[in-house]
Amino acid sequence: MAERPADGGYVFKPHERPFMPGSPASPDHPALRKAGYLLIGVYLALVGGFTNGLLIANLTTLQGHMGLTPAEGGWVTVAYNMTNACMSILLYKSRQQFGIQRFVRATMLALLLANFLQLFDAGYRLELVARGVSGIAASGLSTLAAFYLMQGLPAKARIAGFLIGIGLGQVAIPLARAISPLLLFDGDVANLFVLQFALSLVAVGLVNMLQLPPGETIRSFEKLDLLTFPMLAVGVGLLCAFLVQGRILWWTTPWLGAALAASLLLIGIAFLIEHNRANPMLHTRWMGSRALLKFALTGALVRVLTSEQNFGATGLLSATGMVNDQLVSYYAVLTLATLAGALLSIARLDPTDLRRPILVSLAVIAVGAFLDTHSGLRTGPMNLYFSQAAIAFAAVYFMGPMLLEGLLRALSRGPAYMVSFLALFSLSQTLGGLAGVAALSAFHTIRTKAHLMVLGESLSTSDPAVAQGIADLAASLTGTMTDPALRSALAGAQVVREAAREATILAFNDVFYVIGAASATAFVIMFLRWLYDRRRGHNPLARELEALQKMRAGNE
Repeated sequence: MAERPADGGYVFKPHERPFMPGSPASPDHPALRKAGYLLIGVYLALVGGFTNGLLIANLTTLQGHMGLTPAEGGWVTVAYNMTNACMSILLYKSRQQFGIQRFVRATMLALLLANFLQLFDAGYRLELVARGVSGIAASGLSTLAAFYLMQGLPAKARIAGFLIGIGLGQVAIPLARAISPLLLFDGDVANLFVLQFALSLVAVGLVNMLQLPPGETIRSFEKLDLLTFPMLAVGVGLLCAFLVQGRILWWTTPWLGAALAASLLLIGIAFLIEHNRANPMLHTRWMGSRALLKFALTGALVRVLTSEQNFGATGLLSATGMVNDQLVSYYAVLTLATLAGALLSIARLDPTDLRRPILVSLAVIAVGAFLDTHSGLRTGPMNLYFSQAAIAFAAVYFMGPMLLEGLLRALSRGPAYMVSFLALFSLSQTLGGLAGVAALSAFHTIRTKAHLMVLGESLSTSDPAVAQGIADLAASLTGTMTDPALRSALAGAQVVREAAREATILAFNDVFYVIGAASATAFVIMFLRWLYDRRRGHNPLARELEALQKMRAGNE
């Protein structure tokens, strides 16, 4: 399909033309304008991350404010993830078809709409709509941030802008947890909504003050896209619902099986249609190749392993009685570690050896997880600073090389393969994260019951130590309670609660051990393959790098 001129009829000089349709041009900017693009890009990346980070950090508070059950709170998470996981496909093709400026306006409109709806605190259903629109806006903001960052960097370093945008989005998640107690100091959830709306207003102002250069457009959409994309989106949405609600309602709930079956059916049909199209939206043969499957599975595996932080460490601290107000410094440490991982990932990026950072991340995750396997009732945030900072570092350190590998594989095939790469990467990360939390939650529940059974066997009143402990607790209640039978019953209940807390923490230790063992196993397997390739002098991406070099030479 022939390309149309740039937005507004602008004709580019040869060196200014965008690398592909749907991307902004790359003119030479003065230093001050470059600085403006960089600052706006950083801001947009953080705002996009806050969209998800504030939801994760304050979901329990939001449930209490709205009077929601855990299952209803789960649907709020589903609403965000189901739109965020698939919108990269639609937004990419929209940029190609309608141009970069319309893409910017649509993204800003979605961001404003989502945060404006929440200002009214109009109830559960409107919250679901707002979170669904937030997922769309966050997907667009991550791309928009990357474009702005790329405009502010020299031509040779522009790929780093894309990676910085993704990394800063990850930094915003622990940062949102760190600042949330400050926003909720008076217990008013509306402060969160006001902040989000204020951030979105500033974002709209910034992108209008300094607009992206125009780009070229092509005819991207076809009629059959209107069939396959909705099927894929609904299928992914059902899969997100299965993974989120399964750990809340438990996996034996009948409708979860139906949701999983419908999800697999819809995704399968969508891929079957794409497989047989002359001009597919998703290149299923390429996506199903050995190299791409290994890429997707590796990305999903690392995301599963790093979900230990959101579920394991956070759950452990909650079980020991820690609340958000006591965890500000803890999440500040994680924020700095995540930022360090993002920056070092880019600084150490080597296209000829993209597997080394993944090996480093796996080794760091294994060490961090094993360090936490000795947690107990007195474990506090300071005991987890080093181990969890290491995991936060690893969670983002691998992402730059992973993204670059996928980009190289897609671009070496041509711009049409970018949609397939974006779909594969986005789904592997979103579903990998949800699947990781779901699997760890199920394992933790099973191990908690096992530990509780063992502890319960030792909590017999015929045991002199247990009987004496209950008697001592009952005696401590004498000043507030006169009925000896009631004192004894309350003391016994307290002993049972303490046993349940200990079982919960022991189960978290088991979770840490499994994560450590899985990370160590994955490290050994990948290290042996990496060592084998290094000894042979073989670069797994040599063909892609050569093809990309030829494409760049042809464009110059």
